Amino acid sequence: MKTFISFLFVLSSVFLFAQDKSNPWTLQQCIEYAVKNNIRIQQNRLNERLAEATLLQSKAQMLPDLNGNASNSYNNGRKVDPFTNQFVTGDWIQSQNFSISTGVTLFGGFQTLNSIRQNKYSLLASGQDVLKMQNDITLSIASAYLQILFAQELLAVARSQEEITRLQEKRTQQLVEVGNAAKGNLLDIQAQLAGEEVNRVNAENNLALSSLNLVQMLNLDTVRDFSIVKPELTLPAEAVLGSSADQVYESALTRQPEIKGAEFRLRGSEKGVAVARAGLYPRLTLGASYGSGYSDASIRPVGSPVFTGLVLNGNVTSSGEAIYEPSFTYPTEITPFDTQLKNNLNRSVGVYLTVPLFNNLNTCTAIQRAKISRENSALDLQLQKDNLRKTIQQAFNDASAALKKYQAGQKAASAMEESFKYAEQKYNVGAITSMDYNDAKNKLSKAKSDLLQSKYDYVFKLKVLDFYQGKAIVL
Repeated sequence: MKTFISFLFVLSSVFLFAQDKSNPWTLQQCIEYAVKNNIRIQQNRLNERLAEATLLQSKAQMLPDLNGNASNSYNNGRKVDPFTNQFVTGDWIQSQNFSISTGVTLFGGFQTLNSIRQNKYSLLASGQDVLKMQNDITLSIASAYLQILFAQELLAVARSQEEITRLQEKRTQQLVEVGNAAKGNLLDIQAQLAGEEVNRVNAENNLALSSLNLVQMLNLDTVRDFSIVKPELTLPAEAVLGSSADQVYESALTRQPEIKGAEFRLRGSEKGVAVARAGLYPRLTLGASYGSGYSDASIRPVGSPVFTGLVLNGNVTSSGEAIYEPSFTYPTEITPFDTQLKNNLNRSVGVYLTVPLFNNLNTCTAIQRAKISRENSALDLQLQKDNLRKTIQQAFNDASAALKKYQAGQKAASAMEESFKYAEQKYNVGAITSMDYNDAKNKLSKAKSDLLQSKYDYVFKLKVLDFYQGKAIVL
């Protein structure tokens, strides 16, 4: 049952890819679409935007700040009126304060300037991360694209071999019917045909899976109607020997984004040390403020005083008589809001110098961490260069080996083609058995498959070398 279900899956997959394919995808279209829609690339672009925002924020630190302040409070009991500096007592006294202030750093050990430079290098490094991801996706898409081309040609070989065996089955059937061949020969050919039908189904399955792999890499919603353009591949026989691995490395060193990104991070970490050292310098700032306030404890007299009588003032005459003095009351009211705002205006301008004396070794440890980060960035740059050199050396050796394998495969396939033609002629006249014929045919099929595999492996290895030399990947 499982075998039957798998067979149906293969047939359905092949059917899906056999639908209307009037708009096949080229390799360049696949690469452009993947670069535009790949989620990991989009995430790296978001990281680049975050770096842009961080750089903008650090640049804004060069500007003066501006703050508005307002407060409203109620106090109960004895307190100092902030506007008269006198003690006042009341059940609940309302006061309000309004102010606007600004400040700017005149000198801070060049901390802001170095922060801007550090964040600029971080932004450049983030941009290189995007390019690195695009390069990785490009190579992956090219590999998947070539895998489909390989699967298509492998399927064509399988169908061709099946058709040859089918024709041979008819010919053997005729020979058996007239008594010129044993029935065992027919059975051998039919067994061979059954095996090649399985090979053809497997080839169809591999093509469907290869196409599905590319579709998933492109994040397409469906595999229906998907097909690719089959280009004419040119295989320059000595292209891989045109330059040495060291020459390819020197060329790649100046253009590969992982190297540039590591260099930018190293420069950024150097500025990070300067940012940390700024904590050792005095800080000079300029500040200014403008404000006013209101309090309902502030009162003022209104109208004329009112005589309320005579009261003892506590003194006596020389004869011992008490002394009286007139008493007056003064009508008052809470000073109006706008009047208080005018009367309570205050302005200030000041220059402030802060000298760091001791801050629990925070600055010292920050400098140490920054230096360690710089050393780590330098090691990371060297590691990226070493990895690039190893990758290119491996790619160069792989391309050289693939070329040799391809050339040997060409000779083997050509020799097996001639051998099979000779075996077919001998079989048709009864000079060899069906077993010998099938053996020759299987060897030819394997030689063709090996040639195809070495061909596309060689093509991909060449494209990898082209990629490291800054050339576009085209077929």
